[in-house]
Amino acid sequence: MRRPVEVIGRGAVVRQGVIRPDVCGPKAGGGFGLQRRSYYISPHRGLRPLMSAAVGSMGKVDLDAYFDAELAEHGAVLQATRAALEVPFARLVRHCADAIRGGNKILFFGNGGSAADAQHLAAELTVRFKRDRAPIAAVALTTDGSVLTAVGNDLGFEQLFARQLRALGLRGDVAIGISTSGKSRNVVLALEVAREMGLIAAAFTGDDGGDLKGLADPLLAVPSTSVARIQEMHITLGQMLCGALEQELELV
Repeated sequence: MRRPVEVIGRGAVVRQGVIRPDVCGPKAGGGFGLQRRSYYISPHRGLRPLMSAAVGSMGKVDLDAYFDAELAEHGAVLQATRAALEVPFARLVRHCADAIRGGNKILFFGNGGSAADAQHLAAELTVRFKRDRAPIAAVALTTDGSVLTAVGNDLGFEQLFARQLRALGLRGDVAIGISTSGKSRNVVLALEVAREMGLIAAAFTGDDGGDLKGLADPLLAVPSTSVARIQEMHITLGQMLCGALEQELELV
């Protein structure tokens, strides 16, 4: 049985479940880059890097090593997220609760996997999360095929969410953009419109926040450069938002 013992990720080291700051390794041309090494203890070969061990001599994946490496990295990002995002998460819950109490709504939007998260979370709020209760007003701006294709065709893909916010958004609503990179132009433009119209402009993103830094507030930036790990934290944080809202609004 292979047991991960160390993972070095962006700015963090995990040893026996404990995260502490660490310096990333130097990269060519100066500055610092991502340094990522994972190890497991093999009863036959001792301490070996997980990532290199995941590919065998014939180029085939060592599934045991791959399994360990992915879960080890997930665990490291989970712990880093827990340490970094507690405060902005609590602020987002309060903003959303205030909006719902005031008769407003929450609007979710994003592209690709983030679009799937947007409609997933809107459904959790409008229908139910843990058990039956009164609905919470939430809309995903990613589901109306006619609107999406009309905007894309007539106004351009960059206006996909901004146009819908102008039509549906009201002062006091909460607009939550989802972008793993923080650089999706249609998400950035929509949050600019949200601020202009007096909505709370919030976002889920990753790494340093990209173009959403300084624009979205609250900004929940998952401390990772891995798209997969960022997306995993986004849906976790999103479902935590649903559960917290149910309790904050005393619906369960």
